[in-house]
Amino acid sequence: MTSNPLILVAQVAGGFGVKGEVRVTAWTADPMALLSYGPLLRADGSVGLTLTSGRAEKSAVVGRAKEIATKEQADALRGLKLYVPRDRFPPADEDEFYLADLVGLEARDPADTVIGRVKSVQNFGAGDMLEIAPAAGGQTWFLPFTRDAAPEIKPDEGWLRAVRPVEVGEREPDQ
Repeated sequence: MTSNPLILVAQVAGGFGVKGEVRVTAWTADPMALLSYGPLLRADGSVGLTLTSGRAEKSAVVGRAKEIATKEQADALRGLKLYVPRDRFPPADEDEFYLADLVGLEARDPADTVIGRVKSVQNFGAGDMLEIAPAAGGQTWFLPFTRDAAPEIKPDEGWLRAVRPVEVGEREPDQ
C-alpha cells in the first residue's frame, strides 16, 4: 500500500455554457472543497485540472480551470476522473476514517486471527461494504462497514476487527 495514495474526488462532466467554463461532478461532502485541494490529478498522477474559480451547483462545481479556455476543450475532458493525494485531506477526527485508509488493513477475527485483508470499499446503495480477500485465498467476501461488524479499527496499527456475518461463515479456498 502506497504511503500517499490518490483518492478519487471528482469527474469532469463537460463544458458549461459557451465561454469555457467546465462542470465537475464532485464526490466530496462539500463540492467547493475541490477548489482548495490544488491541482486535481489524473490516475497516473499528472495534472488533470486546476480549478481557478467556481460556484456550487448541486453536487458539482461550475467554474474556470487553468487548462481550459473553450467549451470544446472542456467537452474533450468529459469523463476524466480526478484525484487528490491522500495527504491533502485534513486529518480524520477520532473514530472517523477516510474509506481509502481502510484499504490494505488486515482483517482480524474476534480471536485476533488474521482472516484476510481489506481489498476495497464498495457501496451498492445500502451502505459501505468492506471487500475482504481471505488470508487463505479463495473468493472475496463482503463485510458491512458497521460498528457491529467492524467494532475495532486501528488504521495506524494496520488492522481492523471483523465479525463475519453468519451467511459468510468459513469457506475453503478455491482449488
